[in-house]
Amino acid sequence: MAINSTREDEELKQSLKADVIKRLFRYLLAYKKEIAVVTTLITITVAIGIAFPLLIQYTIDGPILEGDTKGLFLMVGGMVALAGLNLACNIIWRRIMARTSNEVVRRIRRELYVKLQKLGVDFFDSRPAGKILARVTGDVNSLKDVLESSITQLIPESFTVVAVLVVMIIVSPKLTLAALASIPVILVGVFFCEIVAHKRWQALRKKDSNMAAFIHEDIAGIGIVQSFSAEREAEAEFNDIVDEHKTAFKRAVLVADMFSPTIEISFGVGSFLLYFIAIKVMHLDVNSVGTLTAFAMYMGMFFGPIRNLANYYNKLITNISAAERIFEIMDLEPTVKNASDAYELPPMQGNVRFEHVAFAYPDEPDKLILTDVSFEAKEGETIALVGPTGAGKTTIVSLISRFYNATAGKVCIDGNDVNAVDIKSLRQQLGIMTQDNYLFSGTIRDNIKYGKEDATDEEIINAAKAVHAHDFIMKLEKGYDTEVTERGGGLSIGEKQLIAFARTLVKDPKILILDEATSNIDTKTEILVQQGIEELLKKRTSFVVAHRLSTIRNADRIFVIDDGGILEQGSHDELISRKGAYYNLYSAQIV
Repeated sequence: MAINSTREDEELKQSLKADVIKRLFRYLLAYKKEIAVVTTLITITVAIGIAFPLLIQYTIDGPILEGDTKGLFLMVGGMVALAGLNLACNIIWRRIMARTSNEVVRRIRRELYVKLQKLGVDFFDSRPAGKILARVTGDVNSLKDVLESSITQLIPESFTVVAVLVVMIIVSPKLTLAALASIPVILVGVFFCEIVAHKRWQALRKKDSNMAAFIHEDIAGIGIVQSFSAEREAEAEFNDIVDEHKTAFKRAVLVADMFSPTIEISFGVGSFLLYFIAIKVMHLDVNSVGTLTAFAMYMGMFFGPIRNLANYYNKLITNISAAERIFEIMDLEPTVKNASDAYELPPMQGNVRFEHVAFAYPDEPDKLILTDVSFEAKEGETIALVGPTGAGKTTIVSLISRFYNATAGKVCIDGNDVNAVDIKSLRQQLGIMTQDNYLFSGTIRDNIKYGKEDATDEEIINAAKAVHAHDFIMKLEKGYDTEVTERGGGLSIGEKQLIAFARTLVKDPKILILDEATSNIDTKTEILVQQGIEELLKKRTSFVVAHRLSTIRNADRIFVIDDGGILEQGSHDELISRKGAYYNLYSAQIV
C-alpha cells in the first residue's frame, strides 16, 4: 500500500478550474431566496452610487453656478437621504450574505465529513490524519471568504462596471475610450495570475497539509518524543517544514502582490489620458467643469470595481485550490461499499466460511497478501491466528468485517456472502477489538456505551464486570462518570484496554474479533481478562489474533498463518505434538 508521509506533498488530481468554480457556486443556488433579496438590495445601492455623480454634475452646473441656495439645499438633502438608504441596504445585504456563506461552508464541511465516514480504512491507512484534518478545517474555512465575496463583490461590482460604462459612453464616447485605454494592462495581469499564481497556491496548500500532519503526529506521539529526548530533533524537522511553507507562501504572495500595482498604474494612465484628451483634444471650457468632474468620478467608480473584481479574481485563484482538494475527496469512490442490491444481514448464528480467498491491496494488485485461503469456523468455535508479523492474520479478520474486499474467492457468514449484504447490518452484529485502545473524549460510561447506544446502565456494568474493569472504575472519584480523553489521562494502558474491551462486549456480538486485544495489558491484568472472556468466548464464534501464544492455548483450533495461507492448523496439543511451525513459535516464547 502506497503511503504518503508528513514531508511528502500530496498528489492532487488535476481538474478544470471552470468546473470547480461552477460546482462551488452551485452550493449558493440552494439559497435562491436569500440571493434574490441580496441582489435586489445590491441593485439599489449600485443605482444610488451611479446617481451620485449625475446629481453632483447637476448641482455644480445648476444651483451652484446659478447661485440657487434653495435648490442647493434640496440637492444636498436628497443626497443625504440616498446615502442613508444606501447605508441601510449595505448593512442588510452584508448580514444576509455572511449568514448564507456560513451555511454553505457548514454544508460543505458536513458533506465532506460524511464522505470521510464512508471511505475505507485503506484511505486512512495511506496518509497522515493531519492531512485529512487540514482539508476538513483549513481548506473548508478558506472557502467562506470567496463564497461570500462572490455575492458581496462579484455581483455589485459587475453591475457597477456595466452601468458606469454605459453612462460614460452616453456622456462622452471619446473620454470613455481615453479612460479605458489602459484596460489591456489589467487583462495581461489577470492572465498571468491565472497561469502562475494558481500553481503556487496549490503548492502552498500542500505545505499547509504537511505542517498540519506533522503537528498532529508530534502531539499524538509526544510521549515517545519526550521519552527519547528528541525534542530538539522534532523542532529542527518542524523548522524545516515551516521554512518550506514560508517559501511556498512568499512565492504565492509575490504574484498576488503584483496585482494591485498593475491596477494602480492602469488607473493612473487612464486618469492622465482622460484629462489630456479633455483639455488638449476636446478643449473643454469652464462651463463643462461639472461634466468633467462627473466623468472623473465615473472613472473612479469604474476602476474601483475593476480593482475589486481583480482582487476577487485573485482571491478566487488563491482559494480554488482548496476547493479542488475538498472535491477530490468528495469524488472518491470507497473501495468497500454496498452493492446496488445489498440486503440486510439476518441475525447471525456465527458460522464463517472462507472459499479460496486471495487478497492484495488495490494499489498493489500483483502483491498478494493471501493466496487461496479456505476454512470454515462453526458457530461458537474459537479460532486463534498466529504467525510472523505481516503474514496476513489481521487481513483475514479484516475481510470478515469487510474493512477490505477479497481480491478473489468468497467470505460467507451463515451462508451469506459479506459482499452482498449491507455493510452496516454486518458490522452492527460483529464485536471487533484491536490493539488500539482508543478512547473518545467523554465519560467512561459514554465510551462503553459507544458500542451500543441504547445500552442500559445494567448492561454497561455487566460488560465492565465481565472484563474485570468494574472494580477499578468504582475506585475512581466519579466512577463511570469519570471524564477521560483519547489519551486516557489518569488511566493505565491496561485500564484503557479493559474499557475498550467492555465497549466491544456490551454489543453481545455473535462473532467476536480480538486482534492483538491483550498485547498492551500487563500480566496481572491479562489474567483477569482471560478469566472474564473464557465464558464469553464459548457463547460466540471468536477469532483471536495473538502474539502471546500462552493466551490462546484453549482455542478450539489454531491457524498458523504464513506464506499467504494457513501453514498448519489444529489444537494446541495437536500442533505441539507435530513439532512444526507452531511448535517452534511456542518454544521460542517459553524459553
